[in-house]
Amino acid sequence: MNLQVGHSQDSAYWPPECFGPDLFELLGQERPAHRWLIIGPQRSGSTFHKDPNNTSAWNAVIQGSKYWIMFPPKTQVPGVYVSEDFSEVTSPLSIAEWLLEFHAEARKQAGCVEGVCREGEILHVPSGWWHLVVNLEDGIALTQNFVPKSHLADVLTFLRDKPDQITGFRKDIRDPFDLFVQRLRGQYPGLLSEALDEIERRSQSKKRKWEETVGNKEKVESGTGGFSFGFGGDDEDIP
Repeated sequence: MNLQVGHSQDSAYWPPECFGPDLFELLGQERPAHRWLIIGPQRSGSTFHKDPNNTSAWNAVIQGSKYWIMFPPKTQVPGVYVSEDFSEVTSPLSIAEWLLEFHAEARKQAGCVEGVCREGEILHVPSGWWHLVVNLEDGIALTQNFVPKSHLADVLTFLRDKPDQITGFRKDIRDPFDLFVQRLRGQYPGLLSEALDEIERRSQSKKRKWEETVGNKEKVESGTGGFSFGFGGDDEDIP
């Protein structure tokens, strides 16, 4: 297991170095809840969810083994229902019922990733990925949420656009987005600039797609839009 024992009295472990810097460390005592020791009996686990604040996570199995099934962020997972603003996730079935009813169908979904992590192994959950976990035997695991450089834009977008869905921060922290931006500006100004540029590019791309969709719809409704067909590489369109 790639966990290292800390040398100071207040450190039980050091996070795996392979994930790089955890940018949420800039928040110090003001960072949201982010690490847990998980203990559960055989067949216990967690239903489908995404990690809080669009953070990434690692999960290290200390004892036992865990079955994982995961899907990319935009996947419609069978048997899982999400509200329009993604603020509520409903999975009306228990883990056992979901496995019986939807497991076979879900495994055929594009992007599905599944496997078993055993004692001494660590799993990475990228930002925004759906995941369900089942303890195959009595188990103990250590997990921690973090913000890698590669997903900084994702976390900043979430903190800015979904303040009502932010979790884990103390109640006296009024604006987690502004707090995080200020800390990044002081320590990683270049990285912050790149992330904000990426957010703007994504926003402009969505805006263009929306305008194209609305424009095409208006043409169809007004009768000004039409279709043309070509055959066999002909240069002329046939109306």
